[in-house]
Amino acid sequence: MTDYSDNRYFELFNKQKAHQFTLGNTNYKERIRKLKALKRAIEKTYRQDLRDAMFKDFKKPQTEVDLTEIYLVIKEIKYACSNLKSWLKKQRVDTPLTLLGTSSYITYEPKGVCLIISPWNYPVTLTFGPLVSAIAAGNTVILKPSEMTPNTSAVMREIVESIFWESEVALIEGEVDVAQDLLKLPFNHIFFTGSPAVGKIVMSAASKHLSSVTLELGGKSPTIIHESTNINAAIKNIVWGKFLNNGQTCIAPDYVMVHESIKDEFINAFKAKALAYYSENPKSSESFSRIVNKKHFDRLVASIENAKSFNATIELGGDYDENTNYIAPTLVSNVDEGAQLLQDEIFGPVLPIKTYKSTEEVINYINSKEKPLALYIYAKNRKFINTIIKNTRAGSTCVNSNALQYSNHYLPFGGSNNSGIGKAHGFFGFQEFSNARSVLKRHTAGPLYLLFPPYNTLKEKIANLAVKWF
Repeated sequence: MTDYSDNRYFELFNKQKAHQFTLGNTNYKERIRKLKALKRAIEKTYRQDLRDAMFKDFKKPQTEVDLTEIYLVIKEIKYACSNLKSWLKKQRVDTPLTLLGTSSYITYEPKGVCLIISPWNYPVTLTFGPLVSAIAAGNTVILKPSEMTPNTSAVMREIVESIFWESEVALIEGEVDVAQDLLKLPFNHIFFTGSPAVGKIVMSAASKHLSSVTLELGGKSPTIIHESTNINAAIKNIVWGKFLNNGQTCIAPDYVMVHESIKDEFINAFKAKALAYYSENPKSSESFSRIVNKKHFDRLVASIENAKSFNATIELGGDYDENTNYIAPTLVSNVDEGAQLLQDEIFGPVLPIKTYKSTEEVINYINSKEKPLALYIYAKNRKFINTIIKNTRAGSTCVNSNALQYSNHYLPFGGSNNSGIGKAHGFFGFQEFSNARSVLKRHTAGPLYLLFPPYNTLKEKIANLAVKWF
């Protein structure tokens, strides 16, 4: 047996492990009470604190905090509270004819002690969103938010400590070494949101304990613009979806494939809408946040300069200020395939555009890459839309919009392979933190007894009949 006694978080882990069955045996009313306490804290008590903290961390506009952080978590809590009673009911299933005399059902039981590692780009949503699912499922949880948004992490810790005993939910702040130490412990489930590169590290650590994982990753999400598209309507969504949170969104449009016949129309409309949203001087706009830190700022600037070295055309923006981690809304055309903008996930306010001639060209290009977390299609042509959906693979898809699929808690959210493993939100999040336990009960003797040993010719005939007819 592995000795974890030298791990600084072993005592906390043991407290939660010892408490897991007490918590797991709580009923829906007790879990809802905790969820409502979390809702009150986020919506009322700490709402302004969260707004102020995210402004300090990366100048996130208050309206964006309300819409992309507060609202999404509150909605997740409301949905769980409204449906938890039915989720926890035994799910009766049918009985095959050969199992007459029995009945069966599925019950959702908590996985146990869970670890949630969340990123910096949407610190509240991506920390408390999974927590809602974990609480609904009856788990104990250790939260490890990103060290890149320390002000927000500090407020979230206050929220957690004001509601939960550490044997139920605990939040630990700190650098990468904290996450590394936590990953050494034998959690029953690990929920990680971040990059594919770090996701592989998490999965490797989980494999040592056969811990189940949910990996919400990222990738290069394509946006396809068909020639039948209403350009003005499309641009409203694309400019918003791309520059929301300064482009630091895992499901933001990462690159655009626009039909060559409407390239100029697309560029002109894009520039006009960006001007309307963020003014001629986005640096002074109160609607435009900042890159989270110098490391990510330098990475993005390097990708812009790299595109220039390949003779790309800066259609919009391209300017930046290292003193404030500011990068203007940027649109780049004529990007060489070897440029970093078309190789790595951008995760910032820079959008490269490619042109295409045929549907086949679009499909081949997308399928030559890793499966994206999201794929966006703008078109009026139904045949084109259906052809793209049927012949590509992606975690999720929006037609004539972008990013909205995340906010529909009736839909599962998650990637595929390189863009993720497992699903989140609503019932799908509840499932992710639960074990679907099958239970079969025998009530009376059944036909199966006819086939118990010793075997003979008659029993062989009965077995053959069962194979053929049942």
